[in-house]
Amino acid sequence: MAQPLPRLSVPAGLALGSAALGAAFATGVLLGRWWPPWGSRRQQRLLPPEDSPLWQYLLSRSMREHPALRSLRLLTLEQPQGDSMITCEQAQLLANLARLIKAKKALDLGTFTGYSALALALALPEAGRVVTCDVDSESPELGRPLWKQAEVEQKIDLRLQPALQTLGPQLSCTCPLFLQDELLAAGEAGTFDVAVVDADKENCAAYYERCLQLLRPGGVLAVLRVLWRGEVLQPKPKDKAAECVRNLNERILRDARVYISLLPLGDGLTLAFKI
Repeated sequence: MAQPLPRLSVPAGLALGSAALGAAFATGVLLGRWWPPWGSRRQQRLLPPEDSPLWQYLLSRSMREHPALRSLRLLTLEQPQGDSMITCEQAQLLANLARLIKAKKALDLGTFTGYSALALALALPEAGRVVTCDVDSESPELGRPLWKQAEVEQKIDLRLQPALQTLGPQLSCTCPLFLQDELLAAGEAGTFDVAVVDADKENCAAYYERCLQLLRPGGVLAVLRVLWRGEVLQPKPKDKAAECVRNLNERILRDARVYISLLPLGDGLTLAFKI
């Protein structure tokens, strides 16, 4: 909210002029609330369509996809729900950030076929480690031969858990939550350099909080699918996932523990840098 202007002793003419400017400023503030300066009255796609020549040009001039990564991506896209995987440009960005901060230890919540785990493993040094978790044992097995082909299988620590794990009386959680609690109990708080969250959205706030505990200062936390196909604008009744994503976005915006960027890549990618 704008601070009130100080009261000054001014000639009547200047006072009238100031009043007019004040009214214009107030009108601008109100209009700004309705139409933010970075928006427009017409809805526009922030990025070109994926099948557009411009988007294909962008990828062709930026992607350096390892052969094993490319094979795994194409294999994953053939699977049911394959289009929900992390996109190649998102994975490359996270891998480059891992290299930039000289990461040695990464956490990957939501393995699927292991594309993001493989991208991170390729970016880590020989002694690096990617701890990744899923509830499905079949999908990661699709990726395992390609982890081996890329000669990084030894860096990937796959944890498979049932969908629900009992942690105590009346307390249960999904695999990523169980894994995070397991890591915290093992004294690994503040030891991870990178964390990627692409698991069930109903628990995304809990994943976020635990990841912050597990990350070191300067570590990078990536949350995928934060636009939820645009449904974060007006979640439909009973759409709990969209509501949870929307609430998490609001929480991260106001979180003084991190610096943030929300990027229009894939279905939305939030990068939170732990202070």
